[in-house]
Amino acid sequence: MGWNPDRDALSQILGLLRESQSPDTVVQQSVQQKLEELNKFTDFNKYLIFVLTKLTTEDEPTRSLSGLILKNNVKAHFHQFPPDVAQFIKAECLSAVGDPSPLIRATVGILITTTASKGELSTWPELLPRLCEMLDSADYNVCEGAFGALQKICEDSAEFLEKSPDRPLDTLIPKFLQFFKHSSSKIRSHAIACVNQFIISKTQALMANIDAFLQNLFHLAMDDDPDVRKNVCRALVMLLDAHISSLIPHMHNIIEYMMIRTQDPDENVALEACEFWLSLAEHPICKEALKPHLPKLIPILVRGMKYSEIDIILLKGDVEEDESVPDRSEDIKPRFHKSRHTIRHEPMENGGSGGEEFADDESDDGLDDDSSLSDWNLRKCSAAALDVLANVFREEMLPVILPILKETLFHQEWEIRESGILALGAIAEGCMNGMTQHLPELIPYLISCLQHKKALVRSITCWTLSRYCHWAVVLPDHTFLKPLMYELLKCVLDSNKRVQEAACSAFATLEEEACTELVPYLADILKTLVFAFKKYQAKNLLILYDAIGTLADSVGNYLNKEEYIQMLMPPLIEKWNILKDEDKDLFPLLECLSSVATALQSGFLPYCSPVYQRCVSLVEQTLNQTMAHAQNPGQFEAADKDFMIVSLDLLSGLAEGLNGHVGQLVQQSNIMQLLYQAMQDPMPEVRQSSFALLGDLTKACFQYVAPCISEFMPILGQNLNPELISVCNNATWAIGEISVKLGPEMRVYINLVLTDLIFIINKPNTPKTLLENTGKLSLSSPGSPSHPFPPQLPLMSLPQPIHPTLPHPPFFLVMISVTHHTPIPVILFLN
Repeated sequence: MGWNPDRDALSQILGLLRESQSPDTVVQQSVQQKLEELNKFTDFNKYLIFVLTKLTTEDEPTRSLSGLILKNNVKAHFHQFPPDVAQFIKAECLSAVGDPSPLIRATVGILITTTASKGELSTWPELLPRLCEMLDSADYNVCEGAFGALQKICEDSAEFLEKSPDRPLDTLIPKFLQFFKHSSSKIRSHAIACVNQFIISKTQALMANIDAFLQNLFHLAMDDDPDVRKNVCRALVMLLDAHISSLIPHMHNIIEYMMIRTQDPDENVALEACEFWLSLAEHPICKEALKPHLPKLIPILVRGMKYSEIDIILLKGDVEEDESVPDRSEDIKPRFHKSRHTIRHEPMENGGSGGEEFADDESDDGLDDDSSLSDWNLRKCSAAALDVLANVFREEMLPVILPILKETLFHQEWEIRESGILALGAIAEGCMNGMTQHLPELIPYLISCLQHKKALVRSITCWTLSRYCHWAVVLPDHTFLKPLMYELLKCVLDSNKRVQEAACSAFATLEEEACTELVPYLADILKTLVFAFKKYQAKNLLILYDAIGTLADSVGNYLNKEEYIQMLMPPLIEKWNILKDEDKDLFPLLECLSSVATALQSGFLPYCSPVYQRCVSLVEQTLNQTMAHAQNPGQFEAADKDFMIVSLDLLSGLAEGLNGHVGQLVQQSNIMQLLYQAMQDPMPEVRQSSFALLGDLTKACFQYVAPCISEFMPILGQNLNPELISVCNNATWAIGEISVKLGPEMRVYINLVLTDLIFIINKPNTPKTLLENTGKLSLSSPGSPSHPFPPQLPLMSLPQPIHPTLPHPPFFLVMISVTHHTPIPVILFLN
């Protein structure tokens, strides 16, 4: 190229690169500013690539750092580089692919794929051919560096490679397969990883070589290198999902192999292999293929659920009392508001596999609440696999699992006993029918384990009991419910934070299952939960709010007793007053108060005014900040709209609980103007909560909603899009509530909504709740001359209600399906 760096400039840049490795944050910030200044000079990026690829006298960390800074520059504004700079960087990258240093080779590979992913694969025609040539080099460094770069390209630019008219994969995939038997384990691992990128998409070039791919995989099955074994397992898991027909002839041997690998001494390999059972459970062949292997597989999975020594160290499993230790901010995972007005998809008729539900439940048992442990590890994967297999085999699994449980649950070593309790919880959903006969013995045993000296045993026992609590709830005389409830409440006040969290979550599950069965014990429950406010650190307070909110949802108006109100409200209001408007800990507290306000009804009146005003203020602040950001994004940050959503939901709770009493608060505020803005927000969740509040206010104090109906109805009509189910449902529900109040005056607005409502009814797989709300219209005089519907659509009365919640026989308006010309009945509430 003929370019040579200026010695003084190079010296200055090297000094900055060295300084940037200082642990002093002030020095780092100063260096960052100077580097940003240097970015204004077009040749700066040439210096960076020169340091990375040519300055072999410099130490490797400095050279690599230079490459990573260049990578960031390429990512941010490569298309602004002058052509000579871009070309220089590309040429230097290719020249340094085989650098003797593994760190430099890896950095060059990252730089190459970053450049390629900026659309440069199409304008860098020599890249793939050159890298392919380098694979055949006798120099190991060149071969390994080229493979490292190709692996990154396959990961980052797979779609381009698949769709390129030049069909590079027709050359690359057969080439990669040649290296599956290379003498270097690193090269073998690269080769498999490259091919693995194209399994799920069923790339034509791979499908054409599928037999050769399988033969090579089987050849590497017992490889000495853990990375190779991990990539083999990953390939088999992906083939199970993408090309199971190729595996079926070999399924017996593959299952045997995966059982060996699930016990691999390298946990990364074992985890990859364990994923196989989760995938296999989703296929119809699972039961037939796996049944002969269950006696070997189930013990392997249970052993995989045992805490390792390193797990216990990282989880501080030897620390029993830590309730007085403040939580670090990094220990508290980001929390997102869950709207109370969301439709979940209708459950499948035959039920789910339980795997996804297990993952949700598992996150509540304290297994993954420590940042020291990976979010997904062999223990959790083994438990999830046992859970989904229990849903496949159900009672057929019991002859295998029961002897294992008998051995582990009563084992002298607490780690093995703990894994047995986890296993017992994992099979709860799938094997419930068969386990019922054993629960009169198991539940008391588990309750006794809540007093175990080890906190990790107590915490997992809380979770397992939550999986079986439905059985205890439905028995007469509260034989098991009462001791279960009281022992869980003791654990809610445990001196160990992990146990507190698990117990609080388990108690929330018990509340959902027991509902009003808990009413006789409300005083004791509230006493415990309120006392927990004094014990809990920041993280568990969030769980406590959820437990209180769930209790309110479960027992409803039974909570509206002066004794209970005086116990519950002071600590909640104290927290309410302490938290600032911008504090995200407000989210769970607002959610909790929303449920409490709905349950207490008139009992919440003494507290409603300041709560209402603050919610309105939060909505207004968020809308104002949103507007300011839209007008001047450089000066104002984007608003966190969760503050508005959670406030709208609490206002809904107030409207639902206070009913007509909320009218005075509405009259004295600007909530209708704010609602008009919020209903038009681009964020679906905001509109969803806005429409819910509109419906609740329509029911509670329509006199203040009525003047705004002409402005609200067109917005509601624009949100009847069933692709956004919860938004559409709430808009439809609000229209129905308005129609009930308006009566014959609703005719003015019918044309705004009728076409969309008919479309919703005709749309396949529309959720039941949405269909019910779609039919909720009110017409006083359907037979009058001004009736807006076509005369050929007759009204028919039914002799009996077809909806169990309707007090009077509804009428059907028969609408003609737009697409199929079939009669579609719509429920009409006729005044």
